[in-house]
Amino acid sequence: MPILDAGGHQLYYEDRGAASRPAVILLHHGLGAVQSWREQVPALLQAGYRVIVYDRWGYGQSAPRPALDLPTFASDVTDLRALLLHLDIRCPALVGHSDGGTLALYYAAQYPTQERCLVTIAAHIYVEPSIPPGVKAVGEEYTQHASFRRGLQRVHGAQAEQVFHNWYDGWRALEGVDWDMRHLLAQITCPALVVQGVQDEHASPQHARDIATAIPGAELWLVEGARHMLPQENAEVFNPWMLQFLAANAVD
Repeated sequence: MPILDAGGHQLYYEDRGAASRPAVILLHHGLGAVQSWREQVPALLQAGYRVIVYDRWGYGQSAPRPALDLPTFASDVTDLRALLLHLDIRCPALVGHSDGGTLALYYAAQYPTQERCLVTIAAHIYVEPSIPPGVKAVGEEYTQHASFRRGLQRVHGAQAEQVFHNWYDGWRALEGVDWDMRHLLAQITCPALVVQGVQDEHASPQHARDIATAIPGAELWLVEGARHMLPQENAEVFNPWMLQFLAANAVD
């Protein structure tokens, strides 16, 4: 079991594919883990990439975490940097979903020459009116449906309850907070693909348009009929677009 000691806490990661191949780092969503990318990892490996996927601090098989540092993701940026240095990966492609997409944006803005390209799916860069009710709806599902709780337990084990409350409490606390990272996105210099489902229950299509507008030269892909969990629910649509973008931007 590969484990990285990241400044006082441990991160579980998987490094798959030859080290000589172009590297793709997968960054999971706010209640996710390594398993969240089970539809993408085989496709990326088959296409010839080295794939690194990891449980962010506080998730899955990584060390427990008392709280998330939303909305800055500062500790997660530091952890991602430590993992890349540990694996001696200099310019990977970053693919991030939801919170993982926001993390990817922060990282690319802070280290603008350290990635080949960037794909974000359903990322957030400010709190729009649809976010608080969307978070509340997930809270109600957690409270009312044992199957939802069991799903989290399968992924996160004994820390499933902490994972949920870290995410839920963290996002609920942002309601009314003046957070907007659009000014940072102009620092991103790599090719970027901004993806979001048109029926995303946590953000409007305008949110994705704002992300793409703020990143110089970014491409925008709004997916009709797709919701927030696009990579998991619509892999047959998402994977070809992801692979096409990576083939054009992540390979020498």
